[in-house]
Amino acid sequence: MDIFEICPILENDRLLIRLIEDKDADDLLQVYGDKFALPFFNSDNCHGSNFYCRNMEDMVNTIRYWLIEYHDYKGFVRFAIIDKKQGKAAGTIEMFHRRAADFYDNCGILRLDLGTGYEETAFICDVLALITEPFYDWFACPKIATKAAVYAVDRIEALKKMGFAKSEEPLIGEHNIAYYDYWMIEKDL
Repeated sequence: MDIFEICPILENDRLLIRLIEDKDADDLLQVYGDKFALPFFNSDNCHGSNFYCRNMEDMVNTIRYWLIEYHDYKGFVRFAIIDKKQGKAAGTIEMFHRRAADFYDNCGILRLDLGTGYEETAFICDVLALITEPFYDWFACPKIATKAAVYAVDRIEALKKMGFAKSEEPLIGEHNIAYYDYWMIEKDL
């Protein structure tokens, strides 16, 4: 299966995870326009962008960029996380298979951006429980890494509960910039 040809959907009682859509803009402006959510986003190696959206135009343009990156360049997949009980997008997931000359070569890089009301251990565990196993196969990667800064206590607790381990290795980005605070899990063989 080529995830860039057909993007699968994941679902359980609480969540629906699918490719981002233009109609998600209203909900996601509440996430990407929230200055309190911003410090939890992983914008490492994103050319200086921090994903803060000041208004609807910013959000619409951001979604357009994500869809162009998916459809035209096949660089990454940006999924919407739909809270089925609330009937709205709680955040997004970006995932891509990384090729690099560092520790994170042949690794799936997972970016999890959530609204402040969803940055809690149980919700993050629900998301990770739904996506981790399929993502190994969909992105052809034996390991997945995600960032959790030291102040992201609920996120770190969720990562520990779901079997992720803290890596001491930096992710080396453009211009040899080192990024830290990554957590990793490997697929059981």
